Amino acid sequence: MALGSVVDNANGVQVKQEESSSSDDTSSSANTVSGSGTTAAEVLKKGLKMKVEHLSNGHSDATVNGSSSPTEENNNANEKKGKELATNGVHKGKKGKKSGEEEGEGEEESTKKDEQEVVFIQDMGFTVKIVSPGIEPFDIQVSSMELVQEIHQLLMDREDTCHRTCFSLQLDGNTLDNFAELKNIEGLSEGSVIKVVEEPYTMREARIHVRHVRDLLKSLDPADAYNGVDCSSLAFLNVVTQGDITEKKKSRPESVDCTPPDYIMPSSRERPLLPIQPQHKEQKGPQCVKVLTTSGWNPPPGYRKMHGDLMYLYVVTLEEKHFHITACSRGFFVNQSSEEDFNPKPASPSHLCHSLIELLSQISPAFKRNFSTLQKKRTQRHIFERVATPYQLYAWCAPQMEHTVDAIRAEDTFSSKLGYEEHIPGQTRDWNEELQTTRELPRKNLPERLLRERAIFKVHSDFVAAATRGAMAVIDGNVMAINPGDESKMQMFIWNNIFFSLGFDVKDHYKELGGDAAAFVAPRNDLQGVRVYSAVDLPGLYTLGTVVIDYRGYRVTAQSIIPGILEREQEQSVVYGSIDFGKTVLSHPKYMELLAKAGQQLKIQPHKVLNDKGEVVELCSSVECKGIIGNDGRHYILDLLRTFPPDVNFLKLDDEEPLSEEVRAMGFPIEHKHKLCCLRQELIDAYVESCYLRFIKYAAVHLQQLGRKQQERKQIESAKEKAINEQNQKESDAADKKDAEKKESKKDSKDEKEKDGEMEADEAKKLVESITDSLTNGDKKDLEESTRSIVRQAAEHVGSLKEAEFDISFNPDVHSPGVQHVSPDGPQLKKERNLVRDAARFLVSTQIPGFIRDCLDHSMPMMDGPTLAESLHTRGINIRYLGKVAEQLAGVQQLEYLYHIAVSELVTRSAKHLLTTYMQSVELMSLSAAVSHFLNCFLSSCAVPHPQQVPDELQSRTKRRNKRKGRGTNSLIAADSLEWASLTPRSLWSQLRADLKSYYGWALPVDNIDALVETFSLQKISLLRSFCIKTGIQILLREYTFDSKNRLTFFEEDILNIFPVVKHINPRASDAYNFYTTGQNKISQGFMKDGYELISEALNLLNNVYGAMHPEIAQCLRMLARLSYLMGEHVDALSYQQKAVLMSERVNGIDHPNTITEYTHLALYCFANSQVSTALKLLYRARYLALLVCGENHPEIALLDSNISLILHAVGEFELSLRFLEKALALNIRYYGSNSIKVAVSYHLVARTQSCMGDFRAALNSEKETYSIYKRQLGEDHEKTRESSDCLRHLTQQAVVLQKKMNEIYTGKPGASLPPIQIQPPSMGSVLDMLNVINGILFLHISPHDIEILKAEMEKRQPSGASNSEEKAAIEGKGEDEKTAVPTTDKTDSDTAVAASS
Repeated sequence: MALGSVVDNANGVQVKQEESSSSDDTSSSANTVSGSGTTAAEVLKKGLKMKVEHLSNGHSDATVNGSSSPTEENNNANEKKGKELATNGVHKGKKGKKSGEEEGEGEEESTKKDEQEVVFIQDMGFTVKIVSPGIEPFDIQVSSMELVQEIHQLLMDREDTCHRTCFSLQLDGNTLDNFAELKNIEGLSEGSVIKVVEEPYTMREARIHVRHVRDLLKSLDPADAYNGVDCSSLAFLNVVTQGDITEKKKSRPESVDCTPPDYIMPSSRERPLLPIQPQHKEQKGPQCVKVLTTSGWNPPPGYRKMHGDLMYLYVVTLEEKHFHITACSRGFFVNQSSEEDFNPKPASPSHLCHSLIELLSQISPAFKRNFSTLQKKRTQRHIFERVATPYQLYAWCAPQMEHTVDAIRAEDTFSSKLGYEEHIPGQTRDWNEELQTTRELPRKNLPERLLRERAIFKVHSDFVAAATRGAMAVIDGNVMAINPGDESKMQMFIWNNIFFSLGFDVKDHYKELGGDAAAFVAPRNDLQGVRVYSAVDLPGLYTLGTVVIDYRGYRVTAQSIIPGILEREQEQSVVYGSIDFGKTVLSHPKYMELLAKAGQQLKIQPHKVLNDKGEVVELCSSVECKGIIGNDGRHYILDLLRTFPPDVNFLKLDDEEPLSEEVRAMGFPIEHKHKLCCLRQELIDAYVESCYLRFIKYAAVHLQQLGRKQQERKQIESAKEKAINEQNQKESDAADKKDAEKKESKKDSKDEKEKDGEMEADEAKKLVESITDSLTNGDKKDLEESTRSIVRQAAEHVGSLKEAEFDISFNPDVHSPGVQHVSPDGPQLKKERNLVRDAARFLVSTQIPGFIRDCLDHSMPMMDGPTLAESLHTRGINIRYLGKVAEQLAGVQQLEYLYHIAVSELVTRSAKHLLTTYMQSVELMSLSAAVSHFLNCFLSSCAVPHPQQVPDELQSRTKRRNKRKGRGTNSLIAADSLEWASLTPRSLWSQLRADLKSYYGWALPVDNIDALVETFSLQKISLLRSFCIKTGIQILLREYTFDSKNRLTFFEEDILNIFPVVKHINPRASDAYNFYTTGQNKISQGFMKDGYELISEALNLLNNVYGAMHPEIAQCLRMLARLSYLMGEHVDALSYQQKAVLMSERVNGIDHPNTITEYTHLALYCFANSQVSTALKLLYRARYLALLVCGENHPEIALLDSNISLILHAVGEFELSLRFLEKALALNIRYYGSNSIKVAVSYHLVARTQSCMGDFRAALNSEKETYSIYKRQLGEDHEKTRESSDCLRHLTQQAVVLQKKMNEIYTGKPGASLPPIQIQPPSMGSVLDMLNVINGILFLHISPHDIEILKAEMEKRQPSGASNSEEKAAIEGKGEDEKTAVPTTDKTDSDTAVAASS
């Protein structure tokens, strides 16, 4: 059954054996292997109850992050993890839950519940002995919550047992049930002996076995990662470090080779592409056989079936011998058939082997030799290089792969992958049923929630993979439409129980809203709606599984199918909402109840509209949102494209009073291509929060004044007034503090922000209540009225929809065309419209300037378009505002780098818009020619690119034939399909400028690529990378010459592939998130140990929900590495961070900005573990990737260069070190201003290096700069200023001594010679201190006197036991930034090393 394939085998060999207990399907299709087992709804429901319990545990997932090499049997990590979960799962649970578990329907936390969790998670580890035929018995570590199935998986991955797939496990002669938990098996205990018993093959088992053997043979081949299949992706860490860094022993001193390649040196102009994928010689592993494929003699004829023949294979060994092999129920043997003759009798001597690998080892010595080498290599690879990722990642460039003969791959493509298996009855997965059933799972306590989230995530990632495959099949023309008579743009498809539609305006549905442009964005808006309703997660309200796929210029929406919807017309199905944009409108009490609940969280206002009969209908969503009750009785909502209010800055409205002055001054309203522009949920939340603060402030101030009047009248003692004032002060402080808190929480997602907002609002509420209480203690009646009127005024002040209380929510239909409002001129609608207008004003006047202010501290410098887009989104700023953001960035000198990133993002996004329409007119045969032509027009300096026509080999023949027929045209090319060839650089750039102006309201001042690169100092290679990632184009990995005036840059051979670009929702691990954020709070308060434990627990829970691989797990590992480092556990830090790097490469991409950060952190921990040359290699890799992604002018490069120079300094490479330092200094001055403490540190480092080189005069000048900055910023008496002046004194002495000697030499004094410059290379410890300073990690020595000062500064963020006189408190800078929890971070650098020559 589908959910059975939950044991995400962490083995590289993805034998996704179908774990369906009902394996009676003898259908020959190989699909059964790919995990799409029988899933009729009943089996699903039964199975969910029965088997879902093991979802949370997954042996292979659980061990992955716990143990260093999961292939070892003595996997104590499992046991440890089990016990850990048992113990801390609960005690920490109590701490963590307070932080936000109340999201559930007011779940009551009670000790009883906690006890029940203890019982549930009690997980015991023990050892069992495995006896397998042909090898020595061995022990493995198992946990009581594991399934027998997971021991199966373990054995299929182990080096000495991996050749078996068809076996059962027996204990005392009884066969164990695959789905039994170990704790439920009688007699299984510490030291039990489990026997591996070979079972007879069936047709299906034989296929699985052959598939498994093939997977083992190609397990080292990176082809799958380049081709973007089977969820494999690239990782180069171990190539960069030349082996696993955690295994390098400290004992042998490593030879340090420090010279970086030229292209990494500061100010180098070349940006090569080849180093992005450092090729590894033995990457593919040795070849074991020449050919292994199914034979042409299949299937066995009837009389051979009676002899047990299941299938025939054909093998050519490395010794060039040809064999035909029979698979029968007892195993495999060589038969006497040849290419011409069929003779199924066994050859002599007859070897009958249960495993194909045993047979091949007997008939081919070369196979035996190479297979064992292959096995060793396979098991040496890090587990994170082998395990599958949850979503497919595509590489934007790839080397030329040789295409090998592989009949099994071919059979896959033409049978299971093309919808063949999808139509076998009982074989398809009922996606809708699975998606909804997992949401219905109980969620009362932690184990249940883990189980539920695990199931939701698993089904969702399977659904995304299936939807992507289906969308590609639809566009490639492999699926029959359900309405084949209509024109192609209108066709709809069903494949594998998923419904597909194209992003075109069918039947003028979106005519009013902008036609095809509106139809293109509608699916994306709909997906946003699905995302927020799924996040609200209201029991009883269901959304469809939705995935939006952009592929080859088409937008495909994939949705799960509501049961029964295909059997009736839409008009009959819809019981709520409107199918014709507001003419006929229906409502339904159950939907109103459900949507009103969800609407409270999403700030959607219930409102009334008129239908075409003039009847009043109440809705709690936009009119287009439809409610359909499926045949399964569930209430579904779909078409959520207008969940959020319209963005009036991008709507031209006739009947409205105009936008405010400041908004109009910025050039709004801009008329957009379509009328579906909506505000983002993050913006709505921020806006409501800011309104609430204004409301509370207003009320508090007025209540206070009221209180004063009261006091004058009654002369209440002045103490009470003082109290009120103090409270009010607190309140306004809270409001001021808001900004600080915003900065802190901006790294967390918006949910955290919401929570913060609520907490703060609560404080303010209490304040208002306490004031009203203290006032109304006296004569209440008298006062209640005046308090009420104050609240009323405050509500009016913020534009609340209700008069007597705070109510800010939005009517999404205020500007929808075709909607009739009940009283179009009434005050209510006017208020609603004002709110929508005010929210749009808030975006422009508050959020965008706020974003730019936050960027000025460079604490999270964005490196490329996607990271910029992400941080705009977290503030609720839509990408269509990017032009306006760029305009504002242009004026800020320190954010020049961000301005350039914004411009390149604008240009590549517009180019993507053009490519979309361009590709729709291209026929398949000229696709690569057309794409390379487009890239030439976009990025090449060459004047007239001539597009290559259809491949010559095809053209010549057709021409000859056409002449004979007397037609001069080429019949292969449709008449209109040559449109693409007429594109020229000039026409492309003029279209680009037009698109930028109309879509983003931004004027591009140049009209060709070279001018663009020149004006905004962009790099063509970065533009190419960004463009390929956005459009799914994969290009050949080679060096491209962009600047040649007479040679083309791209040829059609360079376009290797076009991948889909997939958008979907991301199900969350809520408990893990709560643990993580609580842990972060603990750390910021200085409780390292507690924070560490909470975050370790979060890692446990994340593994439980997501399996082994996920971006959030990578983030969690990075945090644990940083904490281990701060607590002095350098070895642990290294091992955690190594996993973080590998995982980030696999799930984010090898050149993603997060991966670059992970590399930088790993380098620091390598240095701390005295792996100096490895640290340099990692930093060079990080710098190379950063140069490729964003070029050299970026704050992140300054940080990298400071790190590189310090390590080069440590190994005595002073000249190299100085070059990197000078670059870092220049960048720091540029981005932080010449008075910044960062610049002072850079000057000091330069002085150190110059003095080591004997250039004391230059060193003196540099150190003077340091001194003057410290003096200005910190004052004369500060320890840093004093240190710097000591350093100056020392340098002056050195310079004087040197000058004296020079003078002596000049005056010809006998015996005068230059003294040898005494340079002691700095101690590793002092270099590490400096590295910590630069990377924002501070160890402060705190004395009791300092503690008093710090207490005030840290706002009570004081480490728990810091009372002894010399407490070492570590304050953590969240990794990337120099701003730590202490406001004085930069000013307390612990760099005590004066010039190294002292």
